[in-house]
Amino acid sequence: MLPAGLPEAVARAAASDPAVVLIDGGAGSGKTTLAAALIATWPTPEPQLVGMDEFYPGWDGLAAGSELVPAVITGDGFTTWDWHRGEPGAFRKLKPGAPLILEGCGAITAASRKLATLTIWLEAPAATRRERALARDGELFAPHWDQWAAQEAAHWRLNRPWELADLVLRVE
Repeated sequence: MLPAGLPEAVARAAASDPAVVLIDGGAGSGKTTLAAALIATWPTPEPQLVGMDEFYPGWDGLAAGSELVPAVITGDGFTTWDWHRGEPGAFRKLKPGAPLILEGCGAITAASRKLATLTIWLEAPAATRRERALARDGELFAPHWDQWAAQEAAHWRLNRPWELADLVLRVE
């Protein structure tokens, strides 16, 4: 079930050409879960889903990933990041002009906002986010939590994405 006001906003976004939805928030705030819910309720054609985890260039790559968002929105694809090898991976092709939902920490900036039809900021308490992120990603994320949180804080100070968002959803 989508929060109040979101179904109407999604319907308006879906009617846009091109339809581009950006979902931002801290790690563990529910971005991926919300993106899946939006896809499940989206009218045809089904949107392409891009998680920024696919192209952040490593654990220190939030700012670099954020800078790539406009090019992902307007381009025909992007080079993925191979997390196991710690280097660029395969090229993921996108269908230009097809509906797009892009989610990840750093998705909303002034540059990406100009290209989006709907922007959503997810706000959740830090303790809740940490608990959820570590339950999801466990030992993979645990040693990088503080490093990633510092990058999030820097992104938030610089971009204030909640102020650029069309909708701010509070998650408990």
